[in-house]
Amino acid sequence: MKFKLTTLVLTLFSLGLMSFLSGERKPLTVYLIGDSTISIKETRYYPETGWGMPFVYFFDSTVTVSNHAKNGRSTRTFIEENRWQPISAALKAGDYVFIQFGHNDEVSTKRSFTPQTDYRANLERFISETRKKKANPVLLTPVARRKFDAADKVEDTHAVYSGIVRSVAQQQKVPLIDLDRKSQALLQQYGPETSKKLFNHLRPEEHPNYPQGKMDDTHFNELGAREMAQIVLAEIKALNLALAGRIVQPPVKP
Repeated sequence: MKFKLTTLVLTLFSLGLMSFLSGERKPLTVYLIGDSTISIKETRYYPETGWGMPFVYFFDSTVTVSNHAKNGRSTRTFIEENRWQPISAALKAGDYVFIQFGHNDEVSTKRSFTPQTDYRANLERFISETRKKKANPVLLTPVARRKFDAADKVEDTHAVYSGIVRSVAQQQKVPLIDLDRKSQALLQQYGPETSKKLFNHLRPEEHPNYPQGKMDDTHFNELGAREMAQIVLAEIKALNLALAGRIVQPPVKP
């Protein structure tokens, strides 16, 4: 009788432990919302690559990366086109929403222009609705454009709107990945000429998608997208987000 009781207790303990461990590793989704610097590209635009494309490969099987970023969108048009609402409805406890807008919000001549007060309000809406579902919002400043001054120093092209993101993150106590500053630092390391290798820069006839060539200092090629994804991954670890535990670890050599 004592043996049977001991066996039952051990069995129940084991089941409880397994349940606890599986609960710790419950599948989750990381939603990416933003613009063309993150988005999945059609093959006709290759080698242009959003950093959200390589980002999906760095997590274990418990993580699904759902990239909803779209070319040309701002916080305002993303909401007006009903792109945010289905995400908000689908969120589950423990999910993440990575929010990176600014390129299209800040340009007053674009259809997507969003005034500063509305930009702030839209970011706060994303945060509030994410938290209502017990999911985790993460704010990212807009990734840097490749622009150097006469002294070969990277120029800050997102100063105002990146500042708003930092302010909202501080006020709302939301994790912040300052991708603007981090990517500026990377571009500075590469320098004015070598940094072209990160962007969609092509000579005429170099690629069939761009027979006339391309000089694009906003959108990345595959190398640039991987570099930006690596910055985001490093910041996930630096912020000590729970998600960091699901980043694929390189195998340990014997």
